[in-house]
Amino acid sequence: MLLISERLLRPKEVCQRLGISYSTLSRWVREGRIKAIRTAGGKYRIPESEVRRIIEGVPAGEVRAVVYARVSSSDQKSDLERQVQYLTQYCSAKGYRVVDVLTDIASGLKADRRGLLKLFEYVVNKQVDVVVVAYRDRLTRFGFEYLEHFFRQYGVRIEVIYGDEPKDAHRELVEDLIEIATSFAGKLYGLRSHKKKKFLEEFKKLLEEVEKGGGESS
Repeated sequence: MLLISERLLRPKEVCQRLGISYSTLSRWVREGRIKAIRTAGGKYRIPESEVRRIIEGVPAGEVRAVVYARVSSSDQKSDLERQVQYLTQYCSAKGYRVVDVLTDIASGLKADRRGLLKLFEYVVNKQVDVVVVAYRDRLTRFGFEYLEHFFRQYGVRIEVIYGDEPKDAHRELVEDLIEIATSFAGKLYGLRSHKKKKFLEEFKKLLEEVEKGGGESS
């Protein structure tokens, strides 16, 4: 599918960039070695991403994958390593070429994660075809559908290989909720306010009661 954001090049410019003749380009189009888009007037244009793919030496039909794994705290490093191992094995089994393995040790609420920002660079530069994660919340705690839609605009899909959340997902969710409450209280009462401290204590107590109630009902 042609994306609106994709720049289309004239055959002459493509030949200049690739250092080939017009007849060679025409043959490549017929053989399927390079994708071409037919215009209403019957002429063809080449997506710029196709030229970049050939320059980088990526074979036609090859799927470029970026593995992304995340945990919330440094004491979960062993889980991070397991995620990376499972994800790379999955890519190997699917025949994907892993372009990069990106990891973060941070809350799923943080938008300025180094690994996540690097992932965005791969996506907007059209250097990846699929992003592989273990669970949806590894990418983002909220708004996964928006992120998925954004990636699709660049021809990138997200593959989530496990349907269930990790065993410690509940603990991470509690930590994320506390982080939200801390930020909210700081803006509402001030960073060092006594009211902020009291608010957080009451909020944590409420979470403990909810957890206890959930455990009893199960």
